[in-house]
Amino acid sequence: MKKQFRVFLRALEPEDYEIIHKWRNDDEVALFFSGTRRFTSTLNEKKWLEDRIFDRNSVSCVTCLKETGEAIGCVFINSIDLLNKNGVSGCFIGEKQHWSKGYATDALILMLKHVFYDKGLERVWAGVFEENTASLRMAEKCGYKVEGLMRKGAFVDGEFKNIVIVGVLREDFEKVLEQYEV
Repeated sequence: MKKQFRVFLRALEPEDYEIIHKWRNDDEVALFFSGTRRFTSTLNEKKWLEDRIFDRNSVSCVTCLKETGEAIGCVFINSIDLLNKNGVSGCFIGEKQHWSKGYATDALILMLKHVFYDKGLERVWAGVFEENTASLRMAEKCGYKVEGLMRKGAFVDGEFKNIVIVGVLREDFEKVLEQYEV
């Protein structure tokens, strides 16, 4: 039996700045996607969100539960390079009660389906902190393979962290997508 998606993606909307501001200012949520804590004002969040909405080199979506419509996180493909047909992915669940339930995996698979089949990308990659084993497992479930290691690639809270580079090709992703009811 094929898996069913339990989330859907929707475009960022201007009013989303409030919930994204909440998530970004939660130390536990922000730890693995932004590293060192950055204090962010609501005005800065509004500007960031507006820039994302109009950025033609990225696809930015809110992850919502199918069952309730609740916004629980975000998924992105940034730095889209149409010449080389690649981009950089990012994904997080901001509502902590929904962690470790596979929602981020569902969201990232939906996003990869969009950028591979609708946008025509061939490769998507990401940098994941080496100690973020949950995100590395999620990437593997989505078809990503380890491509390298950036030793001391980020300076976070007074110490250097290694970043694992993972990437997925459209041909690898097709095998993952076969497991889902589309």
